[in-house]
Amino acid sequence: MVNCTIDGKKVCVPEHTTILEAAKEIGVYIPTLCYFKGLNEIGACRVCVVEVEGDQRLHAACNSPVLEGMVVHTNSKKAREARKCNVELILSQHNVTCTTCVRSGNCALQHVANDLNIMGESFPKDLPKQKGSKSFPLIREYDKCIKCMRCIQVCDKIQATHVWDVINSGGKSTVDVRDFYRLEDSPCSLCGQCITHCPVGALRERDDTDKVLDALDDPETIVLAQIAPSIRTAWGEEFGLDAEEASVQRLASCLKEMGFDYVFDTDFAADLTIMEEASEFLHKLTHQEGDFPMFTSCCPGWVRFIKSHYPEYIPQVSTSKSPQQMFGAIAKSYYADILKVSPKKIFSVSIMPCLAKKAECSYPNMTDSEGNFDVDVALTTREVNRLIRAMHISPKKMKDIELDMPLGLGSGAGNIFGATGGVMEAALRSAYYLATGENPDPDAFKDVRGM
Repeated sequence: MVNCTIDGKKVCVPEHTTILEAAKEIGVYIPTLCYFKGLNEIGACRVCVVEVEGDQRLHAACNSPVLEGMVVHTNSKKAREARKCNVELILSQHNVTCTTCVRSGNCALQHVANDLNIMGESFPKDLPKQKGSKSFPLIREYDKCIKCMRCIQVCDKIQATHVWDVINSGGKSTVDVRDFYRLEDSPCSLCGQCITHCPVGALRERDDTDKVLDALDDPETIVLAQIAPSIRTAWGEEFGLDAEEASVQRLASCLKEMGFDYVFDTDFAADLTIMEEASEFLHKLTHQEGDFPMFTSCCPGWVRFIKSHYPEYIPQVSTSKSPQQMFGAIAKSYYADILKVSPKKIFSVSIMPCLAKKAECSYPNMTDSEGNFDVDVALTTREVNRLIRAMHISPKKMKDIELDMPLGLGSGAGNIFGATGGVMEAALRSAYYLATGENPDPDAFKDVRGM
């Protein structure tokens, strides 16, 4: 254990504890920007600098350990002025179009600048030029990057796709695509983790809400939506809804209020996927065809990952479409027949948890015999929330409504797609039933859940 003093308060913490963590123990707040516990503790932004008695240099609190007898001042004149100057330098290379930024009101840089009472620009602007396609599902705003390196860390350490890297040096150092000139040519799996870890608006998804609004405004178009199991409670966080309030039925109510004609459950197509994959697995097993293990094809992010990083395993990937695409195909064939309309009159929207779905629905092979896309637009959770706000809908005031039938049905197998290992468990349970004609014990395959 190490004893130290922070802002006049004594604290005793385990050895190797950082100044930032020790300060939190006693309720002392130190602002951070690039810091992300366990992932990015490199002190790149220098916003968390503090003064240590007896040392001329300032210390980055996020990666400097406390030492026995250390006396720390987190808000001294020296630390405060350096912190403010560092943020002003960051702002000199940041396009501060806050009102039109996707991160407005939810931006770490915005919060830090406000807390430091920064009212103007002290340094001349030096903004990098934009490059890359605005039509790609993942968009990088080069003039908003603050070089925090979070995207690099999550891409390398967690997702293992190694898309981002540091280029140039000194004042010109920045983050860009590794080994490729354009992001759309890189091995990006479009998982979207770089977006969720970016503290500002330098990384964002392509916004497709206008396409949906245009479809809703067209009286000749039938607009239907499918809701993925993964987003059912996440969508409500922004509106202060708890897990019980943020139900799929309440989201359906919001969508109907917007003008959607039909709202369905992707669980229906998840069940179709499981039947297809389980049948394919049993066929391969009984006929000893191909190599094992067989991999699921239900996640386009996973399929992009394996194609770009492990192409030798492509023959082992299931040939089934994803639930999103199966649903789109059913909606524009089976359901179009029920409605007695041409598939061209149907505008199919999916509400999905990641960017890879946006890419998947626009692949040229994801069409019907007449060339119509199975799914016209895939929206992320953030996009559907922006639509709810744009329509001035208050989810707290909405009542739950049942989803439309028959595509609103779904079994437990489709529902557990939203849990880690759920797809594997559902596939094994279905394969067991197809092979034996009986349902397995409820806990028969529980060991495949989780990581």
